[in-house]
Parts: sequence; structure tokens; C-alpha cells
Amino acid sequence: MQSTTKGELVTTATAVPDEDRLDETFAALANPTRRAILACLAAGEASVNELAAPFDMTLPAISRHIKVLEHAGLITRGRRAQFRPCTIDAAPLAEVADWAAQYRHIWEDRFDRMDDYVQRLQNTHDTTTRTDREGHRAT
Repeated sequence: MQSTTKGELVTTATAVPDEDRLDETFAALANPTRRAILACLAAGEASVNELAAPFDMTLPAISRHIKVLEHAGLITRGRRAQFRPCTIDAAPLAEVADWAAQYRHIWEDRFDRMDDYVQRLQNTHDTTTRTDREGHRAT
């Protein structure tokens, strides 16, 4: 938060993510075709035709997916003569990562507990296996 000269508190844009933008980003990412398009763009800019090549769908269908990604701010389209390359914009992805980071302690704690459980299972299995081998040798 920042304070003004009159002592009023003003929140900054970075303090809380724009909920509508976050909703649009999640909605855009909910579709596997759009995630695959973003994966292609992670390697560099591409035309709509280049993005459409790996998919078994019409060019208008791919264009609709691109418009959804563009509306969510995940890609931008440039203009160079007749070429309109698409490029990825990582800012909305960073917002998603920041949002998810607030829950990191939960999944890390669960992974730690699962690690402990697996370790106990392995120790039990090792003890049982050793006992079986020793028992078989004695007979």
C-alpha cells in the first residue's frame, strides 16, 4: 500500500491480482488446444498457419482459440507487412504462478508427509525381506 499526501491509503495494482484477468487466464488455459498453442509459442513467434499445422481442425477454429488467448492477454499479435506473428506474453502466466504460490506450503507439506509414508513402507518392506531371507537360510 502507498499513502498519499493527505494520509489516505491507496492500494497498488501489484498488491492484489486482477480477479477478472485471472479468471480469463484460467479459462483460456482450461483448453488443451490452447495450452498446446502456448507450448508452440514458447519456442518463439509463429503465424496462425504454423500454429494450426499440428492440429486436425480448421483454420477458423484455430483462429478462435488464438482470439481467446489474445483476449486473456496470453499472446500478442504483431504486424509485419502481410505477416501477423503471434508471440507469447508471460505476464498472465506469472500472475497465475504468483496466485498458486500462496498454496505452495500446502502441497509441499503433503509431499513431505507422502515422502515420510513411503520411507516407512520401504523400511517395513526391507525389514520383512531381511527376516524372510534369514528365515529361509535357517531352514
